[in-house]
Amino acid sequence: MAPLERFAECRAPAHGVDGVVARMRALGDGWPPRDGVAVFNRVYLSVTEEVARQLGADAFPDGRSAATLDVRFAERYLRAVEPGPESRRAPACWRPLLQYRRHPGVHPLQFALAGINAHIGHDLALALVDSCHALGCEPAELEDEFDAVGDILVSLEERIREELMPGPDLLQIGDPLTHLAGSWSLERARDGAWATARALWALRHLPGVTAEFGERLDGAVGLVGRVLLTPLPD
Repeated sequence: MAPLERFAECRAPAHGVDGVVARMRALGDGWPPRDGVAVFNRVYLSVTEEVARQLGADAFPDGRSAATLDVRFAERYLRAVEPGPESRRAPACWRPLLQYRRHPGVHPLQFALAGINAHIGHDLALALVDSCHALGCEPAELEDEFDAVGDILVSLEERIREELMPGPDLLQIGDPLTHLAGSWSLERARDGAWATARALWALRHLPGVTAEFGERLDGAVGLVGRVLLTPLPD
C-alpha cells in the first residue's frame, strides 16, 4: 500500500454506530477468548455500545458529529483487524498486537493496553481528520464531541485496569506488569491525538509532508505497542 493511500480518509460503513457494533460482535464470536485481539475487542465493544446508548439518549452536544467521529474511529480499527486481501498490510501500530495475539507469555492486560495504544495513539487523530473532511468543518468545531468520546474512553481504561489487572496480593511494586501498566496513560495519549489531528489538518494541503508525518506517527506508536507486549515470566 502506498504511503498516501495508507493515511487517506477511511471510508465509513453505511450503517453507522450500530453497524460497527455488529461487526465487532461478529469478529469476537470468531476468536478464542484468550486471543489478544479478542481481549481488546471485548473492551472496545463495550465502549462503542456505550456511545450508541448515549447517542440514543441525545447526550452528545451534536449527535451527528459524534456518530461520525465514532464510526470513522471504529472503522480504522476494523480495517486493521478484519480479514482482507493478502496485499493489505495492517498499519505498524497494530502489527505488534496482531503478531503477539497468541503469545502465552503476554497477559490479557497487556493486550488491552496495546490495543488502546494503537487506537488512541494513532487512529484517533486520523479519525478526527476523516470526520472533518466528511462534515466539512475544522477540528475546533468537533472539540466538544472529541472530549465527550474521550471521556468514555477514559472510563474504558479504568474498567480495563479493574477487570484485567491481577489483585494486589499477586503483584509487588516492582512487578513487571505493574510497571508496564503504570507506564502508559490514556489521557496523555488523548491529548497527543488532539494535537496530532490539528497538525495533520494544518498540513492537509501538503500531501507529501502529511504522509511522512503519518508514517512516523504510525511507527512510533507501533514501537510503544511492542514494549507493552513484552512477554513476562509467570
